[in-house]
Amino acid sequence: MAEKKPRKIFVIDTSVLLHDHNSILNFEDNDVAIPITVLEELDNFKVGNDTKNFEARECIRIIDRLANEHTLQEWIPVGNESGGRLKIILNDRDRKGTNAEDVFDKRSNDHKILNSAMQIQDEEKEAKVCLVSKDINLRLKAKALNMPAEDYRTGKVNETRYLYSGRSVVENVDSEVIRKLYNSGSSRKITSLGDDRRNNHFYILKNCTSSALGFFNETKKTIERVDRVYAYGIKPKNAEQAFALHAIMNPDVSLVTISGVAGTGKTLLALAGSLEQKNRFDQIILARPIVPLSNKDIGFLPGDAEEKVNPYMQPLWDNLNYIKSQFGENEKKYRTIEEMKSQGRIQISPLAYIRGRSLSNVIFIVDEAQNLTPHEVKTIITRAGENCKIILTGDVRQIDTPYLDEQSNGMSYVIDKLKGKDLFCHITLEKGERSELANLANEHL
Repeated sequence: MAEKKPRKIFVIDTSVLLHDHNSILNFEDNDVAIPITVLEELDNFKVGNDTKNFEARECIRIIDRLANEHTLQEWIPVGNESGGRLKIILNDRDRKGTNAEDVFDKRSNDHKILNSAMQIQDEEKEAKVCLVSKDINLRLKAKALNMPAEDYRTGKVNETRYLYSGRSVVENVDSEVIRKLYNSGSSRKITSLGDDRRNNHFYILKNCTSSALGFFNETKKTIERVDRVYAYGIKPKNAEQAFALHAIMNPDVSLVTISGVAGTGKTLLALAGSLEQKNRFDQIILARPIVPLSNKDIGFLPGDAEEKVNPYMQPLWDNLNYIKSQFGENEKKYRTIEEMKSQGRIQISPLAYIRGRSLSNVIFIVDEAQNLTPHEVKTIITRAGENCKIILTGDVRQIDTPYLDEQSNGMSYVIDKLKGKDLFCHITLEKGERSELANLANEHL
């Protein structure tokens, strides 16, 4: 007879609920305990228009729906098929044993949450209790107090060193395939791709005497030649950039992700490729999440709403100005950019202002997408209407928000889940083209 597994209780903190309001439902047949302090923090976060405010409100609704006629001081079913249960932990000021507020010599909500986790560990001695938090330091504090702690795993991808790159090199390709790519622009000899054949994937095809850049689509069953074409005065400087521009301008691809370190040209290519397709779309919208410095809310900054967000939007304006600088003031493309700006056909805004919109007949570029949660990215993509193209750019190794990392951010999540799907294309840019100094910093600092 199989030995019965010990019951597991996961104590989840506020960072988890703000990361994913459905997290309560994602612990299978295990029990979930929420410290009363977390409910208090959700109450503080429920007002506002940021993503965390929407997450807080939705989480409160879910808990209220689960409670129904029950009280939350007893274990109640969470309503999933696995049989998990939910309970709120009240603070027991008379509890014996280690007190986090004494150990760390400070009264804080984090320490109240730690005390709640240790409290239920004392009460449920036959169960395995574990604190789940997106806050690395809180997990370290828990472990220092002999409390098991782990990150919230739902939505995390495997190690990012194995993250899909979107391109491959194929050696010893039949010279006839390469010749046909150059002569007719495509080849149906897809067996030349070998075992590495993938849908919407880019290839560097080589043999002893020649090479070519190719793109394979499983539906068409063809290898298509990829050229280094100009897009609004910007020409790809390497194969990766040529792949990125091809994905951006491919009418059969509706969602593009471009990852890479600083200086690889992600945002510049996205904007240039979008301008080249201006006649296919009514509007180009560029957005980026605002991650305030020093964890201070944007409201602390001086000025009106536009003045507050302008510093965060400046990198997007810099890229647009660089494209304009490729032309003289009297050239048609320079005047076209100015006209599109004045008519609102090019719009740059904080990502929070996009919420609730339906995106039809637009190219929507999201810069710094690595600072979004999986749920935020899903929310953006599900806004896509007819004739909408979404381009996500970012560096998954440069996370600016405290509760995300390389494996749990929304961009890594999309790349991992959608690779090989129709309508989706990804490319990782590795070679920096900003300057030799920027390359030196990326490689050695």
